[in-house]
Amino acid sequence: MERKLKHLEFIQAVINRMANTSFLLKGWSITIIAGLFAFSATENEVPLLVVALILTGVFWFLDAYFLWQERLFRSLYDHVRKLDDGAIDFSMDSSAFHGKRKWYVTPFSITLLPFYGFVLITLIVFITRFTK
Repeated sequence: MERKLKHLEFIQAVINRMANTSFLLKGWSITIIAGLFAFSATENEVPLLVVALILTGVFWFLDAYFLWQERLFRSLYDHVRKLDDGAIDFSMDSSAFHGKRKWYVTPFSITLLPFYGFVLITLIVFITRFTK
């Protein structure tokens, strides 16, 4: 039982790092995009809003990637917790769960779509207002 608990601790540490990275990405994305947005509003610079729009997509993709990885490791965690203690090999390979967790669904998850969707819609509205 001790081997299983240690392996689960390893997997949980990876899950925690993925969740922390996702949190940091959201913070950096809001900071950078808000800065570009504020500067473009004072200078009436539409290209900066376009850059902010592109960066929103990049941050959205990165955040989705880390969420997808986190979900893969959660599947690995669930798999390992059901194993017998003798079958524990301390493998951290989550590739066996790629078929179960599709990466292209992740950007539209309930945690990412409202966050980045709101930012994208706001930027698009302001780009259209500034180009009139």
